[in-house]
Amino acid sequence: MNFQKKLLTKKTILACLLVLAISVTVSDADCFFQPLEAEVSDGKAVGCHDGNGELHEFGSHWRNADCYDCFCSGAGIECCSSFVRPVSYDEEKCVSIFNKDICIYKVVEKDDHSKECPVKEWVG
Repeated sequence: MNFQKKLLTKKTILACLLVLAISVTVSDADCFFQPLEAEVSDGKAVGCHDGNGELHEFGSHWRNADCYDCFCSGAGIECCSSFVRPVSYDEEKCVSIFNKDICIYKVVEKDDHSKECPVKEWVG
């Protein structure tokens, strides 16, 4: 019985390490922070102005034109990429193309954009 407990413990530890390794890769987001430039109404701050001067209420979420998911708080605006970037592919044969309409990169052959290229690693 003691042997089975040790084996189960080892399997549990390995499973936890696997989950942690995947989580670190998945959470590699590209983020930035813009300090608060508040809109004031009746002497009270009501929201954040983004880089385009658009007002967003505190607590609101939106996706900007560059495919970043943003949030307005009392401290400012935090935005993180909603997409992943290809970083490991044959750059001599292939090119990555970003589609802002759907916020996705596609990696295709330089000479024939109808043929997709394999990508070994994505970050975002």
